[in-house]
Amino acid sequence: MNNINLRRPSLLDLMDKAYASVEKRIEFHRSSSLNLTASCSGQLHPNQSFGKPTSVSVPSKIWQRNVLFQHFRPESSRPRRVLIAGTSSARPLLLNKKIAQITELQSIVSELRTSRVKCQAVTTATPIPPLVQLTIAEPKPVLKFVKAFAPATVANLGPGYDFLGCAVEGMGDYVTAEVDENVEPGKVAIASITGDGSRLSLVPEKNCAGIAGQATMTLLGVQNVGVTLNLHKGLPLGSGLGSSAASAAAAAVAVNALFGSPLTKAQLVQAGLESEATVSGYHADNVAPSLMGGFVLVRSYDPLHLIPLEFPEGKQLYFVLVIPEFEAPTKEMRAVLSPEISMKAHVENCSQAAALVSAILRGDAKLLGSALGSDTIVEPKRGPLIPGMLAVKLVSGRHGAFGCTISGAGPTTVAITDNEEEGHRIGARMVEEFLADGKLRAAAHVQKLDREGARVVESLKV
Repeated sequence: MNNINLRRPSLLDLMDKAYASVEKRIEFHRSSSLNLTASCSGQLHPNQSFGKPTSVSVPSKIWQRNVLFQHFRPESSRPRRVLIAGTSSARPLLLNKKIAQITELQSIVSELRTSRVKCQAVTTATPIPPLVQLTIAEPKPVLKFVKAFAPATVANLGPGYDFLGCAVEGMGDYVTAEVDENVEPGKVAIASITGDGSRLSLVPEKNCAGIAGQATMTLLGVQNVGVTLNLHKGLPLGSGLGSSAASAAAAAVAVNALFGSPLTKAQLVQAGLESEATVSGYHADNVAPSLMGGFVLVRSYDPLHLIPLEFPEGKQLYFVLVIPEFEAPTKEMRAVLSPEISMKAHVENCSQAAALVSAILRGDAKLLGSALGSDTIVEPKRGPLIPGMLAVKLVSGRHGAFGCTISGAGPTTVAITDNEEEGHRIGARMVEEFLADGKLRAAAHVQKLDREGARVVESLKV
């Protein structure tokens, strides 16, 4: 029997039209301001790249159907007509298969047209660069004893997740450092810890202050003397106020000061990051402002690029910090975050983060508070895990706060105002609501911006 060349123009036209529509959508994403990376399964397009990869990618669930592209991608060698050979019994099966495939492909087009594409955050860990000596020669001790203080911090500030934070006055950790001939040269030891309820380890490799102190010794290139540290915790553990970062920052400043402070605070952030990576993740939005003071924007990690943001002198800004009796470990609170975000949420958070930076530089407390309270990605996931937090946020707004969100990973809730007296009134209402709605006791603190950061508060010369 001769082969029959059977033309099905309506089906083929539909196939080509559907495929062309998908291709146009792909081209649109390729040319957009966000370079997307298709996360593909199967053999056709494994990890196909549409431009330079960034922190977002097309979710694999759309591209798991890439078998359709195997069947439908136009190629010069592929005939434009359906060729049916043999008996006519093969015809309905083949057409049904093609129709099913076309319908499936059309559903992909529909998803793209309705803008329901989600962007998946890249989950690969940031590589931790090795520490190298930053001094020309090993420095000698110029002080016998140093006591340093590092302030609490408010990280994220709503939409600034993992890249924006600030230091606040009043609360913080203290670390003392002294040269000790009984400690192995080039090493640090921890003699005592107070204020932690006996929960923290004295083993340097398992303690934030110890890790940061040892990292500072490496950055300094100290090999001929050992150092003993003593840590006093002024911040509650798991409070969302940068407790681990404050310990690391105070230790780094104290050890650096023993040798004449040859390293800048920005350089000491590397030591703090070593500590943070061990405890809660490689992010500097707590330790950078704790060391440097004020607001700090983390632009990149490789290379490490920190941008201090100056809130104008003379402008009033108060942080209402309400700390409930509830612990929210950073690692656990990070684990609840979704690896996928909608494009809409991404755009909204970017605009709010930009407004936040603008408000800081202009000294606009109202805009700062409004942007801070507009996170659509992280707070909606973490807020429900802190009993009463959502109700507390509503109450703060009803009593005059410019905005309210979770401080860091929580459970501390931070509200913004430009009047200290108003701040105390707002804080009192927030404390009441934590008890009424969340059944949690809480304490309120009204603090200004700490512009100095970690510093030496006491010392003794050699």
